[in-house]
Amino acid sequence: MSPTHVAFNHIVAFEVAKETLVIHVLPGDGQHTIANKPKAIRKLLLRELRRNALADLGSLLVVCEATGGYESHVLEICVELGLAAHKAHGARVRHFAKYLGLLAKTDPIDARVLALYGLKTQGLRLYVPLTPEVVALKDLKTRRDQVQQMLIAETNRLEHARHASVTRSLKAHIASLRKALATLEADIAAHLKANDELARKACLMRSLKGVGPMTAATLLAYMPELGTFRKGEVTCLAGLAPIANDSGKSHAPRHIAAGRSTIRTALYMAALVALRHNAVVRRFAASLRQNGKPFKVVITAVMRKLIVTLNAILRSGEPWSHADSLKATRQVERADGIPGR
Repeated sequence: MSPTHVAFNHIVAFEVAKETLVIHVLPGDGQHTIANKPKAIRKLLLRELRRNALADLGSLLVVCEATGGYESHVLEICVELGLAAHKAHGARVRHFAKYLGLLAKTDPIDARVLALYGLKTQGLRLYVPLTPEVVALKDLKTRRDQVQQMLIAETNRLEHARHASVTRSLKAHIASLRKALATLEADIAAHLKANDELARKACLMRSLKGVGPMTAATLLAYMPELGTFRKGEVTCLAGLAPIANDSGKSHAPRHIAAGRSTIRTALYMAALVALRHNAVVRRFAASLRQNGKPFKVVITAVMRKLIVTLNAILRSGEPWSHADSLKATRQVERADGIPGR
């Protein structure tokens, strides 16, 4: 799953909207609009394949932006036809447009920028379709998180409710949301158990102390390629790689940016648990604290250590080799002055 190093000379870029697609094709700078329907997309791409064969244009790449699911028809047809495709990050494409000096933003301009982005950018990661099992897990996990967010919001509102009718309404909705949350979490557990590959990966990840069922489900849903990365790749995609900010004699503190925010949120909670219950992680964090690192730096380093370790676990197919005993954990807790449980 490493980025491709194929040089693409024939680019078909799709500027995606709910009902229409603006297409820009290189070479030739041809541009037109079609309906966002599978039949129209298939017809256009088959025409480009014929053009590619007749003119010997070389490798063909389809480029589109992630647009909340409206790009799904384009990607599905690419998979059907065996075409290389890249789902571009909107912010990166916008920065590329600014680099080109294109400040205006319209669908035709954006389509051309996407085509140039596909032509000029090296090492683009090609789209790999999710399995139906991962798609279903992602849907379940997304809905579970939505219900949890609503539950938190309603619970916060209850603290400030004064009118009896408002309080009754909030309490009834909170009870309903708690029931829905429990049902969704049970559905997620059942879905993982019913699929051998997902169950195997979840079991391997949970061998690392600090990684619970929801963290494992999040990683399987939102980073299904985990286990195929090199060390530097996984930290970048999770948005946990320290970014240097040096110039001349100035050495500003490094920081993290971009990446998959859902993964970082799950890893933050896992890191908090690991700091309490994982002796190896606790020793690692203690060494950072002894070097004067603030808590934010320590917790980010722990998150980075967890995702790198999980990638290695799935890559090797073996459970965590440093799984420490309860006795070792309690020894570390006593050394840190934490009373036993």
